[in-house]
Amino acid sequence: MKLARKEISKVKPYTPGKPIEEVKREMGLKEVIKLASNENALPPAPAARRAAKKALLTINRYPDGGCFYLKKALAGHLRVRPENIIVGNGSDEIIILALRAFLKRGEEVIIARPTFLIYELASQIAGARIKFAPLKDFRYDIPRMARLISGKTRLIFIANPDNPTGTYVTKKEIDFLVSRAPKNTIIYFDEAYFEFAKNIKNFPDTMKYIKNKNIIITRSFSKIYSLAGLRVGYGIAKSEIIECLNRVREPFNVNSVAQAAAQASLNDRRYIEKTIKFVEKAKSFLYKELDSLGLKYIPSVTNFVLINTGRDSKKVYRKLLKRGIIIREMSPWKLTNFIRVTVGTMKENRKFIKALKEVL
Repeated sequence: MKLARKEISKVKPYTPGKPIEEVKREMGLKEVIKLASNENALPPAPAARRAAKKALLTINRYPDGGCFYLKKALAGHLRVRPENIIVGNGSDEIIILALRAFLKRGEEVIIARPTFLIYELASQIAGARIKFAPLKDFRYDIPRMARLISGKTRLIFIANPDNPTGTYVTKKEIDFLVSRAPKNTIIYFDEAYFEFAKNIKNFPDTMKYIKNKNIIITRSFSKIYSLAGLRVGYGIAKSEIIECLNRVREPFNVNSVAQAAAQASLNDRRYIEKTIKFVEKAKSFLYKELDSLGLKYIPSVTNFVLINTGRDSKKVYRKLLKRGIIIREMSPWKLTNFIRVTVGTMKENRKFIKALKEVL
């Protein structure tokens, strides 16, 4: 369309995983399981559900535009000041805010390939010049990313742990990258799956850089806290960066139900431990079954597994869909023959493996 900016014509819209109800309608199925979008298969914690229900009574009013109480709770949880925090409509929104606040058209961003697709899409829309660093053995190639840095580099995106591979960047690698970043470059650490990996011995503590470095850390309530439907995430950075992000943020960007549920979820350690144990048990089951099928996969520190089917993954996807199993087909990431499968309940995992055996 001639009215649109030229950058828009190059953008391929992000295609989310199919909703369960849509597949039921299309396929005429009564039962469908979704293992496509890295959601938590467990329902939200009881405290979150109670807080959300209570917040419904006041949805005739606009939400707190500054997320005062949620930011206060986050500040205590993270041991930072509230002015070091921004809350977003999902952590995805903060990616867009960072590009809006700090990137001039034609300046550079550095992105791994493949990785979370929103980095590339949002950067294209912002008019950035994108430099790609291909993964090495399904891991971020940090030395290569460092070599791509120039005087025009404004943002470097690091998904840690990474989506879609489930691998992570080590403390040593992050120390190296931070030491090479110029003062006018922001390193953006997307830690949506942080809680699944934080206890790994060499997983980096990026919080230590906040005071002295230009970094943004984002985390999410969508994954381990099981609040994907409410869309709430948060960013951490030094106050000067947060102030800039707030200047370009839309008012009332996080709804009141999301704020209440997120705040109630935050310190529920028992729920987090329950989720981690559940995910590790389910992954062990999937690994064992995939090994028995002779399929290769990437060991994951997250709640999903990247699997090489050894054949056309589009056909595998369609055949699984007909059996009521929604998984993620990975050709948009240029990962030919791969599918990504989110950990489900044990009942769902068994159904997936049974269907996969039939398909293969």
